[in-house]
Amino acid sequence: MDDIGITYYEDSRVFKLDTPNTSYMIQIVDEEGFLGHMYYGAKLPDTTFGDWLRTKEYPFIPSKNNRERLAFLDALPMEYPTHGVGDFRLSALEIKTQGGHHACSITYFDHKIYKGKPNLTGLPATFGSDEECETLELTCKDSVLNLTVILNYTVFEDVDVITRSAKVVNEANQPIKLLKVLSASFDLEDDNYELITLHGAWARERMVERRKIAHGIQGVSSSRGETSQQEHPFLSIVNKTTTEDYGEAYGINFVYSGNFIAQAEKCSSDLIRIAIGINPVNFEWNLDPGEIFTSPEAVMVYSNQGIGQMSRTFHDLYRNHLIRGKYKDSERPILINNWEATYFDFNTDKLLDIARNAARLGIEMLVMDDGWFGKRNDDNTSLGDWYVNEEKLPGGLNYLVEEINKLGMKFGIWMEPEMVSKDSDLYREHPDWAIQVPNRTAALGRNQYVLDLSRKEVRDYIYERIRSILHSANIAYLKWDMNRPLTDLGSYALDEHSQGELSHRYVLGVYELQERLISEFPDLLLENCSSGGARFDPGMLYYSPQIWCSDDTDAIERLKIQRGTSMIYPLSTMGAHVSDCPNHALGRNTPFETRGYVALSGTFGYELDVTKISEEDQNKIPEQVAMYHKYNQLIRSGDYYRIASMMDDPTFDCTMVVAKDKSEALVTYIQVMARVAYRNRRIHLKGLEENSYYLWEETGEVYSGAVYMNVGITMDGLWGDYQGKLIHLIRQ
Repeated sequence: MDDIGITYYEDSRVFKLDTPNTSYMIQIVDEEGFLGHMYYGAKLPDTTFGDWLRTKEYPFIPSKNNRERLAFLDALPMEYPTHGVGDFRLSALEIKTQGGHHACSITYFDHKIYKGKPNLTGLPATFGSDEECETLELTCKDSVLNLTVILNYTVFEDVDVITRSAKVVNEANQPIKLLKVLSASFDLEDDNYELITLHGAWARERMVERRKIAHGIQGVSSSRGETSQQEHPFLSIVNKTTTEDYGEAYGINFVYSGNFIAQAEKCSSDLIRIAIGINPVNFEWNLDPGEIFTSPEAVMVYSNQGIGQMSRTFHDLYRNHLIRGKYKDSERPILINNWEATYFDFNTDKLLDIARNAARLGIEMLVMDDGWFGKRNDDNTSLGDWYVNEEKLPGGLNYLVEEINKLGMKFGIWMEPEMVSKDSDLYREHPDWAIQVPNRTAALGRNQYVLDLSRKEVRDYIYERIRSILHSANIAYLKWDMNRPLTDLGSYALDEHSQGELSHRYVLGVYELQERLISEFPDLLLENCSSGGARFDPGMLYYSPQIWCSDDTDAIERLKIQRGTSMIYPLSTMGAHVSDCPNHALGRNTPFETRGYVALSGTFGYELDVTKISEEDQNKIPEQVAMYHKYNQLIRSGDYYRIASMMDDPTFDCTMVVAKDKSEALVTYIQVMARVAYRNRRIHLKGLEENSYYLWEETGEVYSGAVYMNVGITMDGLWGDYQGKLIHLIRQ
């Protein structure tokens, strides 16, 4: 479309970036070329612009009032603010020279606008063809430091998204140290804005929290070496009156899997600055002459149709422009994982017994979890010793996998490649391969250390062990786990001037390993995991189409976890299983049907011993398998609507998926707590065509989309707590 893309208006020195429904604008200010953030919001048709940056107000611009340069620098909505020259708000860039100085000021130098989207070397990023994307490169310079900063912006033809990243180039003849390089920053004038963030802990990931933006700095961060369960690399800024379906919502997400910071600062003049990027804690980077540092990508979304539309935009972007490979747009096999069935207590016969019963019920893949290698009979030993324990698995992997394949099932395996046990042959041979500070007792987590993936020889060793295992048998799936954060940051391979690079180099090492893996094994289904959902982020989705959502598999708790996750990520990415009861995380009993309904809003699989559950529950598995195959295409590709959340009303939860062409819809209703002496609840559906008629498949009733959405449907009272039902609508 002609009105989507990037335009430079030379007379007003304005860059205007247009997506289908949004505009983003930057202006070159004053003869010195400061970059001011002009506007981000609903799409504007205008091609002429006024004094939106208020440069005709006090303190004016330096060429008109240089005696108040400081006031100007601390008032202008800066597009990419730098540290140490007068803007005392959040900065995006901080450096340190050999002389010990921190001052840096970048101004406009040049720009390029071109079709397509460049890759980010060594980093995950969204992608698009020349027909789908257009990119602006804004080149800025600090002439004192001979430092160049290239700001990259990409707009997409089909989604209301702008992506950003920055490149810092040292063009001087001496090194410079980078102390902070964020990926994006922009300023908004306060309009009763509130902040939505995602927080949590192990088994309680991505809980939604909403609060008023106050004066000062607020936000989320991680310095754990991973994105973490405690915080998430995401901010949403919404009006006080914004709901799921109405009002403004800005969202910003970070395509990175390590330490991050995402902040909002409300200053004394009621401007709100939003910034996101690599956490400057534990970060320093030596930039030698001629070298380039590239920041990871930030994704920005604007919606004036509520939080729900913001979420659906993220979903479309990640499904179409981030996830890659064989399973990007295809159904994943229904798996059964033996972890909660056996933990470490298994052998070939026990696994085959589970597989035979699972195959009989229609399950399509067996995944062998922790405990198959080294001397691993508990979680205190053998990480790093990736050799099959033939005492448990006589005949090795090949025999086991062949027997499972004979049942018509695929086979998958669990590994934790980034870790090493203190009690392991690998650690005894290479203790210096573990991240540690010399002469300091390193902290153990799960009795294990973290391997130093900044070192090529470590990466090469780990990769060779992974590929050796994968080549040894017909393995269709790999669950890549990471079960502890990074501490005691020290590398025997880095000198005293470069230790601050370790955290980022570690993440780059993870990316290199996973890129090698999916390149050599393109048919492999890779699922990332980290103590459950501690590394559920867009960076990981670039390599694996799904991520284990949480170690808490209780269906009721998963309603909350999957709701927070759906703020950003599509259902197709959420690893979700039907697990045993009483639930192993908290002891709750829920009906087998309800567990299936909740897991259906994800990748769907089983986490139990199918040989030990009741015959009644076993008989439900073929029905659930058929349910998955019937609805998976819709769930994987449709538009997701949150109708009600038990986080707001603890008695029920309701979500809905509508096909892109509006031809069908699936409603998932969970009665969390039964009620006495109430009339039946009425639910108002969303996303249907008002003037089309839809068959309610389960009842045979036919109503217009307008009736389903405006009058609503009455939910018959279900008997008991934790009950659920599906409603399938088909356009007539």
